[in-house]
Amino acid sequence: MSSLRQRVTKASYPFVAKLHAMPKLTLPAITLVLALVGVFAPVAAAVPALILLALLLSWLGFLSWPVVTTGQRAIRVFSVLVILLFAVSRVAGS
Repeated sequence: MSSLRQRVTKASYPFVAKLHAMPKLTLPAITLVLALVGVFAPVAAAVPALILLALLLSWLGFLSWPVVTTGQRAIRVFSVLVILLFAVSRVAGS
């Protein structure tokens, strides 16, 4: 395991432990709220919500990277790229 992965995993442990202790629907609810804000809110609120969503999914993807298959990795990268492209399109369309 690389030193970066070790540091990120160690620093993430308290947050992952808190998420694990919360009700199971907490993380999907956070994801849904950020996505809905990103789609329907004015640009000033939508873009930060989409960036937060992309960061959240990137962080979770980074933590799970060693244990997922190539197809799952591709879906994770693709979803983050789609979210970021949508954020850019929201800015360009305003």
